[in-house]
Amino acid sequence: MEVFVVLGRLLFSAFSNVFQKQLTHRGLHPFFIVFASYLVLAIICLPLLWTFNPFELSTQFWINIFFAALLDMAGTLFLVMSLSRTDLSVFGPLNAYKVVISMLLAMLFIGEIPSLQGFLGVCVIVAGSYFLFPPKSHQGRMWHLFTEKGVQFRFLSILLFSIGTLPLKNAVIAGGALPTTVFWCLIGLPLAGVAQLTFVRDNFRDDLVLAKNQVYPLLYLGCLIFLMQYMTMLVFSQLLVAYSLALFQLSMVLQVFLGYRIFNEKHIFRRLAACLVMVGGSLMVLNA
Repeated sequence: MEVFVVLGRLLFSAFSNVFQKQLTHRGLHPFFIVFASYLVLAIICLPLLWTFNPFELSTQFWINIFFAALLDMAGTLFLVMSLSRTDLSVFGPLNAYKVVISMLLAMLFIGEIPSLQGFLGVCVIVAGSYFLFPPKSHQGRMWHLFTEKGVQFRFLSILLFSIGTLPLKNAVIAGGALPTTVFWCLIGLPLAGVAQLTFVRDNFRDDLVLAKNQVYPLLYLGCLIFLMQYMTMLVFSQLLVAYSLALFQLSMVLQVFLGYRIFNEKHIFRRLAACLVMVGGSLMVLNA
């Protein structure tokens, strides 16, 4: 059962990224895509409020779910901005840096010094990412990788998601998987609305016109995000985090393949090779 939960989470995540990228290609602003997807999530979640008693949830739950929803909503904004500028076959492998950022956060905030194997794993991940881009100039591949706007947005999204994992896990422990999923969605909607009105208010009408022809993709996207998030909460509730992080690395290979098949992205063999090297580095860090 646990394997199906984790694999389901991987599939829903990968295909939600496909829809997000397709919608950016069709002219919708990333902030509007995030707002519209949260709107669909809220519609899905409102009837689910009757399946549990919100008034029985603890103060600890409400504090944790608010910060988790805030950090994840901001992370989702940067995620979709990254997809609008980056190939899916580059976006996917960059997920390997999640274990690097988590390790750095552990070093900074709890003084946890990783083993030699952990450091070697980080070096392997960086070495693998070297092959994601072909060299375009004398500046080299690594310079191109870290100065690419889409890559920078991806790193920001990973950082925010990594920080948000702690309050999210605490919310699941305090309130359960379903209430956490429901309020993650419901709290995220006004936050996404504030971001839309604050930063890209002038685009809203144009996006609304374009969205009339994209109703079904937005509905599919909302459903995929809901299923992905609920599967994530089940993983946390069953304490399968390390197990799922290891399996989650396999989604990088899937995203490289989807980028090639759906978006006709180039350098497929180079990126698959880079992806496999980065998977190896991630597993070294996780097992350190």
